[in-house]
Amino acid sequence: MPDDVKVKSAVQPSAAPGPAVLVIDDDPALLHSLAALLEAHRITFATARDGREGLEAFRRISPAVVLTDVIMPEQDGIGAIIEMRRERPGVKIIAMSGSGRVGKSDFLTVAKKLGATAVIHKPFDIDELVATIRRHLTPTA
Repeated sequence: MPDDVKVKSAVQPSAAPGPAVLVIDDDPALLHSLAALLEAHRITFATARDGREGLEAFRRISPAVVLTDVIMPEQDGIGAIIEMRRERPGVKIIAMSGSGRVGKSDFLTVAKKLGATAVIHKPFDIDELVATIRRHLTPTA
């Protein structure tokens, strides 16, 4: 497995073939913190350091949920969201960002319009983030 994508196995549901969540962020400290958080909550995950690596991992592991930053080098989160949505229309995507605007809209509004199923503002509340991820991991009836 390439060094750029890290897969961490915590306890995973037996029906799930691979990591449940793909986390994409270019900030190594935040990526490490998110990995530790998911591991502590026994959620299986994989990580990638930018949108390009994230798309490669997305295609390879087919996660149930993607948690992606919006502003990243190589391939930003907006472009990654568009590609993921095109390839797997039903995938759940949570976009996160701390700031930034496109014209009169903020990046998270744009991400939502282009296919993110939820958005999280940085800095985020840990409980809110975990609840959002868990809600998106639960199959809809």
